[in-house]
Amino acid sequence: MSDQQEIFEIFEKAKALLKGHFLLSSGLHSDLYFEKFQVLQYPEYVEILCQRLATLFEEEKIEVVVGPTTGGIIIAYEVAKNLKTRSVFAELEEDMRVFKRGFSLKKGERVLVVDDILTTGKSVNEVVDLAKKHGGDIIGIGVLLDRSGGKTKFEYPLKALATTEVKNYSPDECPLCKKGEPLVKPGSRKI
Repeated sequence: MSDQQEIFEIFEKAKALLKGHFLLSSGLHSDLYFEKFQVLQYPEYVEILCQRLATLFEEEKIEVVVGPTTGGIIIAYEVAKNLKTRSVFAELEEDMRVFKRGFSLKKGERVLVVDDILTTGKSVNEVVDLAKKHGGDIIGIGVLLDRSGGKTKFEYPLKALATTEVKNYSPDECPLCKKGEPLVKPGSRKI
């Protein structure tokens, strides 16, 4: 079994792969949704996933791991634990990512940005922008699952434990809307 197959198997065991008609935090619609909190509720799965993610960056001399609220907090902490460094998280405040709780970065500090599921890269870009604003040196981006099929690009190296391409639709082009299928809004971000 490949590493990528094992990642998908973890999502399936945790019942985190949902089928239906979903409104994503990006505003797009999809017939598949990866409910990462179904995975993140199991420490043994989090441990496996974050050990693997940390391994992808173990030669990079990371000094701080930064993730967005909410799932990114757990991932940042566990990846940082494996890299033997610290973790901080970026919270949403009036549609902007900010550091609170006394978190800060030192100028030139080597930063790894992590997140759970990558679709459009909005959360990751918000965290990258915040880290750069605070003087961080972005070394890379790590995600558990890239559901863009590798199409979402950044100016920093992206490493994903697994990659898949899930079709997303703008609301006006969504075939599920046209069929009248009920739209479900999972997740936590206000749209």
